[in-house]
Amino acid sequence: MKIEHYSFGKIVIDRKTFTSDVIIYPDRIDPSWWRREGHSLDPVDLVDVVAAKPEILIIGTGNSGMMVVPEMTLAFLGAKGLDVRVGRTGEAVDLFNEMQGGKKVIAALHLTC
Repeated sequence: MKIEHYSFGKIVIDRKTFTSDVIIYPDRIDPSWWRREGHSLDPVDLVDVVAAKPEILIIGTGNSGMMVVPEMTLAFLGAKGLDVRVGRTGEAVDLFNEMQGGKKVIAALHLTC
């Protein structure tokens, strides 16, 4: 999968446009990712991601970085053996595209704030 464009509230992946938060798996896109507490990422928000067993999880925290990834969530993911990279969504998009073709990578991207 390749992210062709990202701007506030909009992302284009393999020529398809999405306007809500997404999780990009190696073989599919979840176009309706929703978090229990909106701007705070809880382990329960990533159950399907953990079940998919990625080697690397890239988390995009929004255009301005408003989505918080609490230490307890990072600890949970680390305990599952995930290499987690967190950054503003623009940075996360660039990293996701750079990492294609190697390890199993999943991206969970907040598109606004």
